[in-house]
Amino acid sequence: MRWSPLARKEARTVATSKGVWLLAILLVPWAYRPSYVGWDGLGANITAGYVQLAGTALLPLGVLLLSYQSIVGERTSGSVKFVLGLPLTRTEVLLGKVVGRTAGIAGPVSLSFLVLAGIGLVDHGVFDPLPFLGVVLVTLVYVCVLVSIAVAISAVAKRTVTAAGAVFGAVFLPFIVFWSQIATAIFSQLTGTPVNPFDPPPSGPLFFLHRLSPGGAYHVVSNWVLGVGNSASTYSTVLTELQPQVSTNALVVEATFQPGTVPGYLHESVGVLVLLAWLVVPLGLARFAFSRGDLV
Repeated sequence: MRWSPLARKEARTVATSKGVWLLAILLVPWAYRPSYVGWDGLGANITAGYVQLAGTALLPLGVLLLSYQSIVGERTSGSVKFVLGLPLTRTEVLLGKVVGRTAGIAGPVSLSFLVLAGIGLVDHGVFDPLPFLGVVLVTLVYVCVLVSIAVAISAVAKRTVTAAGAVFGAVFLPFIVFWSQIATAIFSQLTGTPVNPFDPPPSGPLFFLHRLSPGGAYHVVSNWVLGVGNSASTYSTVLTELQPQVSTNALVVEATFQPGTVPGYLHESVGVLVLLAWLVVPLGLARFAFSRGDLV
């Protein structure tokens, strides 16, 4: 693998930066949110739920900020000439950047998960390691997806400020923070059907739209691992929605569809395909532009 030295360099650059360790430190208090509904639904396995909560908002923002300068920053400083002087194709440059950045972020973030595991062990007792490891794995795949998106933007952006604006205004806000509202608005606009999020219609397209964002797909898959329900919302919101006489704005398949009426494309495994698409498609588009552009 000719790109492995570049990947190691990227990993060292990220792993020795203050930003990734600040992110790792902040993730612990951000994710540690004990709740009665979480304990009732998961018992000691609520510790695995903390890992999922680590993947909401703060982790995506941190990963995007740590990755958006990966190529455009070198273009601005002129160090991209060194990278282009290596015996690598531009496809291999993109691959090295994504793998290296992912590894550099995954190390400190995984230490945060270990700290959460220790806290959960003390507070809640022994938990099942398989769901915990499963959610950790899904979260690290999510990190790779976010790195891939940021590197793709960095590859096609001409200026650092353009890349920063794109990852914040075109990825983080619409697809991580506000996608639930945007998806509902898109559905209502296309179908002419107003949606009450506290009493949603059993519409397959509506539910599918909500899980088309990387964050939505991540929650679907991690909820699948936790066994709490089929939804693009966090595990605690899903458990709350499934309680009798309680209504939230979470779209949970089990709370809306009658048995036997759930479309096949709402199966949790489709969330894995959505995550993989967010991993591959942005890089594919960036490769097309990156291979034809002049970086110097």
